[in-house]
Amino acid sequence: PRQMAGVKQLLALYEDVTPEVLFGNLVYFLKAIMPTCVRYAVRMAIHIDDPAWSVFGLPRIVTDKAALLRLLEAVPEPHNGVTLCTGSLSSNPQNDIPDIIRSLKGRIHFAHVRNTRHTAPGVFEEAAHSSADGSLDMYEIMKAFVDIGFEGPYRPDHGRMIWDEVAMPGYGLYARALGSQYLLRLHEDITKQK
Repeated sequence: PRQMAGVKQLLALYEDVTPEVLFGNLVYFLKAIMPTCVRYAVRMAIHIDDPAWSVFGLPRIVTDKAALLRLLEAVPEPHNGVTLCTGSLSSNPQNDIPDIIRSLKGRIHFAHVRNTRHTAPGVFEEAAHSSADGSLDMYEIMKAFVDIGFEGPYRPDHGRMIWDEVAMPGYGLYARALGSQYLLRLHEDITKQK
């Protein structure tokens, strides 16, 4: 009960923060740091909101293609970019992830590539990386990265606990290792087909 009271107090601090206020604050911050980012070759890479809808009444502003393009247009410096997270974007099945990747050419600085499985509207769970295990077409996602010439780092992101592994939830090493090899194989196959 005391912990919930503390959480409620924290949430109350954000009662007047609308999506527009939050967006304005983000743009102000990014514009202020861009000269330093340019000077020291730091590439900012905002992560997609996860999930792509409000949680505890807090606004979400980085949820889809339109929101990402709006942010990149508001701060057009190339050092302002995105961590393209397929899992977060896939929380909204309306997001066309390959199209989003292609629309962000040159502005994706880091990628988290994972699969999710939708079981009902607004209900999803992390899945193994292969297309057959979830709701995403991982081949088309990796093809989009190859098509735009993405050479930045990407990781298989979250993993399940398999083979009796004990680890931090969502970060099973074995499942992520298998996922990395699956993604590398897709990348190699797609690259060789070009």
